[in-house]
Amino acid sequence: MHNVAITGTGVFTPGQIITNDELVTAFNAYADFWNVENAAAIDAGVVASKEHSSVDFILAASGIEQRHVLEKEGILDPSRMFPSLPARRDTEPGHMAEIGLDAAQKALSAAQRHATDVDLVICAASNMERAYPAVGIEIQKLLGAGGFAFDMNVACSSATFGIQTAADMIRTGSIRSAIVVNPEICSAHLEWRDRDCHFIFGDVATATYLERDEGLQQHHFKVLSTRCATQFSNNIRNNNGYLRRTQDAMDDRRDMQFVQNGRKVFKEVLPLVSEHIATHLADAGVDATDLRRLWLHQANKSMNDYIGKKVLGRAPDPMEQPNILQDYANTSSAGSIIAFSKYSNDLTKGDKGLICSFGAGYSVGSIIVERG
Repeated sequence: MHNVAITGTGVFTPGQIITNDELVTAFNAYADFWNVENAAAIDAGVVASKEHSSVDFILAASGIEQRHVLEKEGILDPSRMFPSLPARRDTEPGHMAEIGLDAAQKALSAAQRHATDVDLVICAASNMERAYPAVGIEIQKLLGAGGFAFDMNVACSSATFGIQTAADMIRTGSIRSAIVVNPEICSAHLEWRDRDCHFIFGDVATATYLERDEGLQQHHFKVLSTRCATQFSNNIRNNNGYLRRTQDAMDDRRDMQFVQNGRKVFKEVLPLVSEHIATHLADAGVDATDLRRLWLHQANKSMNDYIGKKVLGRAPDPMEQPNILQDYANTSSAGSIIAFSKYSNDLTKGDKGLICSFGAGYSVGSIIVERG
C-alpha cells in the first residue's frame, strides 16, 4: 500500500461577474413583466404574483455578494434569464473541457509536474455537458495525459468523491498519480427566474493533483483518510441535466431545472454532515482540536457556521473556516476546493485540516489532510 499526497490545486475563475445589484435589477424587471402578463390569473387568485428580490434578502439568505459566470448578458436579460452558451461543434473543445483544462494545467504547475506524469483524469461535476464521450477523456486529450479517464457525478460532493476514488487507486498501486477536475457551469442549470434560488450559483473550475507520497520535497498535503456516504433524497434535484434549456414550452417546466426544498435540506443535511465528520475524525484518531482548518462546501454561510460550530464545539475563527461564498457563490463540488486552494499555503508541517463537501443525493465526502 502507498501513501497519498495532494501536491497541487488549480482554479479557473471566469472573468464576468454578476453583482447582487445587477441580478436584483434583472430579476425584478422579469417579475414585473410576468405579473403584467398574468394579471388576470393573479386577480382571479389562480396564481400568485411574483415578489421582488432584494440585495438584503440575498445576503441574509446566503451570504453571497456576487458570482462569476461564463456569460452574463443572457442571464441579465429579463426576457431570457439564462446564459447564452451556444453548443460547440464536435471538432471544438467543449465548454467543460475548456475550463477544466485551464484548472488542470494550473494544478500541474503547482505540483511541479507535467501532463505526461498523469495516469488518471477524473472529471467530477454536478452536471455533464453530454452523455458521451466522457468529458474526462476530452480533458485527458487536451492536457496531453496518458493512462485513462472517466466522468463521475455525485452533485456537490463530486470533488471529494473523485479525490477518494483517485486516492484509493494510488494507495493500491494501480496508478501513481491522478488529477481530479471539477468544471462546474452551474449557471446553466439554475432557474434564474425563481426568487428562492436565483442568487445561489456561479461558475468555476477546479483541479486537484494527487500522487504517491514518496520523497516529496515540494509543498504538499498528506491524505490521511477519506470517507464518503450517500442517502437518497429528492429535496435537491435537477431533472433537465446540462445546457438543455431553450425557449421551447416543453423545456420551460419549472421542475426541469435546479429545485430544492431549502428548509428540509437545512434540517436534514446539517445533522448528517456533522455526524459524518465527527465519526470520520474519531475513526481516524484525529481530535477536532487538532484541526487547524475546515474547508467546507460553499453552499450557504449559515450552514457552514452551524457545521463548524458542531465540529469544533465553538464558533470557528474566520481563518479556521474560510469562506469564498461571498465572492464565488455556490459553485457546487468546486467550492471546498477553491477554499482549500486559496487558504492552505499558510499552514506549516504537521498542521491538519479537513475538506468536506455535501449536497444532493444526499451525499457527503470528507478528506483529512496533514501538511507535509
